[in-house]
Amino acid sequence: MSRAHSRGSVLVVDDEPTISEVVSRYLERAGYTTRVAGDGHEAIRLAGEDRPDLVVLDLMLPGIDGLEVLRRLREDDRVSVILLTAKGEPTDRVVGLRLGADDYVIKPFSPAELVARVDAVLRRVDKSPELEEAIAFDGLLIDPAARRVTVDGEETQLTVREYDLLLFLARHPGQVFSRDQLMDAVWEYAFYTDTSTVTVHMRRLRSKIEHDPSQPERLQTVWGVGYRFQP
Repeated sequence: MSRAHSRGSVLVVDDEPTISEVVSRYLERAGYTTRVAGDGHEAIRLAGEDRPDLVVLDLMLPGIDGLEVLRRLREDDRVSVILLTAKGEPTDRVVGLRLGADDYVIKPFSPAELVARVDAVLRRVDKSPELEEAIAFDGLLIDPAARRVTVDGEETQLTVREYDLLLFLARHPGQVFSRDQLMDAVWEYAFYTDTSTVTVHMRRLRSKIEHDPSQPERLQTVWGVGYRFQP
């Protein structure tokens, strides 16, 4: 399928050829253009030659490991990343989310589920800008048309998920949302049971927009319930 007629380009990075082949085949059936890298060095090279819309990235790679590849990919905030992780790697998953990964899938996984995750991530990126005015709260400015956030006049770089999470909460000031509700509304995974990604993204977001992330004024925790945006 030519890139001009595809739904987007995906770079699949895994040192197990069988996994790469299956994932690529499912993605291509869903309408995506795919390329495959078998190690970290090749992944960085291919991403540099022709930036993909999304990278499916295995954490356990020879040469340069997945976390280092992620660090380098995050130098370009436009690239979305879904991590492939083993069941016993909770620490690496958390580190990956803190580095800006948009999502993760635990091995063994259903290729169809992975395609659904890719669809959801890229749907958030490609969604047409809302025709609405910028949202301003005492030094915090959110511009939906430009997908831009400034704090005290300085633009802050947010990942796709961080931006979507902030915009959703800011559109509902004072309303409390549970982690499950945020997963459903922002990540669009009603079936997603591990809500720790919400907690990690909230910490990252606070570090970027709060004057004192340890005592957040905007993104408040309502203990035992969830989070709210306080204007």
